[in-house]
Amino acid sequence: MLNRILTTVFFCVVLGAGGFYLLTMPDSLDAATLPDEQSGDTARGERMFWAGGCAACHAPSKAEGTAKLRLGGGDPLKTDFGSFRAPNISPDPTDGIGSWSFADFANAMQRGVDPEGEHLYPAFPYSSYVKMKPGDVADLWAFLKTLPPVAGQAPPSELAFPFNIRRGVGLWKLFFLDDATPIVDLGESASDAARAGQYLVEGPGHCGQCHTPRTFGGAGGLETDAWLAGAPNPEGEGRVPDIPSSKDGIGAWSASDIVYYLESGFTPDFDSVGGAMVAVQENIARLPATDREAIAAYLKALPAGESAGK
Repeated sequence: MLNRILTTVFFCVVLGAGGFYLLTMPDSLDAATLPDEQSGDTARGERMFWAGGCAACHAPSKAEGTAKLRLGGGDPLKTDFGSFRAPNISPDPTDGIGSWSFADFANAMQRGVDPEGEHLYPAFPYSSYVKMKPGDVADLWAFLKTLPPVAGQAPPSELAFPFNIRRGVGLWKLFFLDDATPIVDLGESASDAARAGQYLVEGPGHCGQCHTPRTFGGAGGLETDAWLAGAPNPEGEGRVPDIPSSKDGIGAWSASDIVYYLESGFTPDFDSVGGAMVAVQENIARLPATDREAIAAYLKALPAGESAGK
């Protein structure tokens, strides 16, 4: 009898392990859907670089000027789950991504999978980058290859159990890695500018990653029914504002107020941007004026003080 019980337990464990293995297998992009590796444009890629905030995580936080283009790995992002470390994504062939192919890069950006087939932690916002146009990903790849190689690898992330089991990220993706469907339904009357801003905010700009609450105590996906409605600061201090709100966000601002804030860092009350938003504002200030106007048009199209998601 005991042997039967042990045998049953053994087979249950084997089946469970096999099921976990299959469910958590990395899902890569279909190579046939990718643009040609040589199709990227560096000028357009620089725009994606600043829209995506690459330097904010992959360069040292105090970097200024051209030092922001040295992407050897940034400061730790300390969360309730542990400290995440952004890796070296400079073109260094040994310590960075200089030996990657475009397909490797596209899979990291839009599937959260590295060239070795390992899951990347969603602290890297690929759940937003999945909404990027393939051509924009190719442009960003072209620009990154022009940046200076930086030797040395960033320290590994330090995470608590069970979050240190990287394979488990595959289960997270099953539930929370969405497709390219827009999060907000702007309606047929939305302006072209608002639709362009939607792409920047929901895709490369990944604004919802900080400004939207998450399910499962912060460990799950974005609560799209509370899109941009504010969330706990992932680094533990204070709260990230509710953007559409007229109380603590920009609901009472005009579109021109938003544009001016994104360009200068000053609010209509002449207060200045602070905290992690400093780096975001500095990045957006490098975009074409039409992009800031588009972002403002999209944000003004969101209903203030109520759920904007689907």
